[in-house]
Amino acid sequence: MTAGGASDAAAARAGGPPPVRPLTAGLRLVRLHAASRRVPAAAMAIAGCAIGLRIALAGSWDSYGALQLPLVFEAGSAAAIAVTTASPLGEPERVTGRWLPFLRLATALALTLAAAAALAAAGAGAHLAGGALDVLRNVAGMTGLGLLCAAVLGGGLAWAGPVGYLVAGAYALYTQWHGPALTTPWLWPARPPHDLGAAICAGLVFAIGLAVITVRGARDPAGE
Repeated sequence: MTAGGASDAAAARAGGPPPVRPLTAGLRLVRLHAASRRVPAAAMAIAGCAIGLRIALAGSWDSYGALQLPLVFEAGSAAAIAVTTASPLGEPERVTGRWLPFLRLATALALTLAAAAALAAAGAGAHLAGGALDVLRNVAGMTGLGLLCAAVLGGGLAWAGPVGYLVAGAYALYTQWHGPALTTPWLWPARPPHDLGAAICAGLVFAIGLAVITVRGARDPAGE
């Protein structure tokens, strides 16, 4: 009999519950955090965006439409990620649990990587404007905006960041054909996929949003 089995048996003989192993407790904590943040629903929304992008890419689009099309689904994925920051317990949750910041960080990172991978895979073998690099840059940057909105406005309104930026990004793309063109790297959807300045701006927004939401969490009053 192993040491763990012996301790379980001893606890059973004493009439108490068996001790909880650290790995089991950790997995249960992750599962409960994901359920409370509606992570499965966000994953389904991301999958829906990827499927929608794949179907849309089967159509015929002019150059302008082909650039705007992925941005819509990228913004939808970023909005789905951002709303997972909403806490059912509100601000009091911040003072409980030393693992909470790490769970926030892991959730945001995992969903962002999953969204970028899903959308890039949806464009495999099709004419995806900008390619995988453009998808990664846009998803990361807009997710960062969503995380910042969650910290300022609350998780329930975190979608406003990606959706608002979608309008700005679409307008920046519009000016490429109807001038004067907006060339600032802060409007990264209008920049080429290998543009270093645009990548830095998007990465900076994502890093700041990730840091803020990890440390502070969403600005949700208790009960919301």
